[in-house]
Amino acid sequence: MSQQIQTPLGGLTRTTVEAISAALEEPDWMRDIRLAAFETFAALPMPTLKDEEWRRTDLRGLRLDTVQPFAPPAGRFASREALPAELRAALDTGDQTGGLVLQEDSANRLEELGSAFAERGVIFCSLERAVRAHGDLVRKYFTQAVPAAYSKFAALHTAFWSGGTFLYVPRGVEVGLPLQAVTVLSTPGVSSFGHTLIVVEPDADVTLIDQWIGPTCEGTAIAANVQEVFVGAGARLRYVTLQEWGRHVWNFSINRARISRDATLNSLVVAFGARFHKANVESALEGPGATVEMLGLLAGDDRQFFDHHTLQDHQAPHTTSDLLYKGALNGRSRSVFSGLIKARKAAQKTDAIQTNRNLLLSDHARADSIPNLEIEANDLRCTHAATVAPVDEEEVFYLRARGLTEAAAKQLIVEGFFEPILERIPLAGVAERLRRVVTAKINVAEES
Repeated sequence: MSQQIQTPLGGLTRTTVEAISAALEEPDWMRDIRLAAFETFAALPMPTLKDEEWRRTDLRGLRLDTVQPFAPPAGRFASREALPAELRAALDTGDQTGGLVLQEDSANRLEELGSAFAERGVIFCSLERAVRAHGDLVRKYFTQAVPAAYSKFAALHTAFWSGGTFLYVPRGVEVGLPLQAVTVLSTPGVSSFGHTLIVVEPDADVTLIDQWIGPTCEGTAIAANVQEVFVGAGARLRYVTLQEWGRHVWNFSINRARISRDATLNSLVVAFGARFHKANVESALEGPGATVEMLGLLAGDDRQFFDHHTLQDHQAPHTTSDLLYKGALNGRSRSVFSGLIKARKAAQKTDAIQTNRNLLLSDHARADSIPNLEIEANDLRCTHAATVAPVDEEEVFYLRARGLTEAAAKQLIVEGFFEPILERIPLAGVAERLRRVVTAKINVAEES
């Protein structure tokens, strides 16, 4: 890799875009995509409270002029054993995995893939390496699910992306162990623009856990990340994203999947960290028989803010989607959920469910839930439901009557609320760590 960049880059400028592309030794076609995206970013206005999608989401505290989009590479590690102790601890789940891609700030630090999977044609590596080593394959799919024109933050990401993960599973290949991608944001002021590109060919099967973690640092950083997912005919993908950024991070995430005939996607979006979290999670069911399960889980405390916009886009007949998002809010935290089931005219026999459940653990917490339907077909079943409520006092009384304290009773109720989703995380060690985070958030004292 070129060493032209010696210090973190600041400034969202065309010059910075060109410097990043040169530092990553990219082909001309990727540099051209970046520069076109930068023009789109510069032309699109910043979202405001007057825009429908953003009218409950206040960006006035965000300063893009202070963003450092790229930090120079710091070298790579030969194995997990060579990692610093704090990174080893973050990766130690106690579970066996089939491969690992580790990124720290803007630099890829480690890549591992089981030889049995590599021999069958599986590619699991950093996206920047994939651009150089598998350019034709990356070029075929890059920005085909999330084009730069999708939004100002998509354009920002496409212009300045670095790091991220590329996963390619050939036709008919089953990856029997979960794969793990981890991005660590540890340098104050440096932002994250990781891009995950997943291509699962027909009749293949794979599981990927994508984690974003880091301590709270001084200053402000943004994470403008994109996940593009392509699930071929008859294939199956289980994809879990875990956001545990430090509280100095403004997180913007766009996750969009394209699902082909008779394919299945099981997705889980977990958001626990960051001061601000805005995620668009979309599934396009493009072929007959396509199925998607969309699960989401958030837990907030202090003054955290979470905004999820979801889309179940039924484009073909005989497609099925099932969405369940759950949130628990403590302190003065707040969440917004806006979900849309869209059934196009060709999508006869659609079966779609959308459910959003929210627990308020504080008198000052708030959750807004806006379920929506847009139906053009006339032979289908679509249902939606939303609830926002405090912990049930009768349940608390029942548990206290059996010897639990009020705090222990509430903790048990919230843990039970989340458990049906947490138990679906393929790595038991990761799920256990998240249970500990939930417990800590439940027990945070409410601000006066």
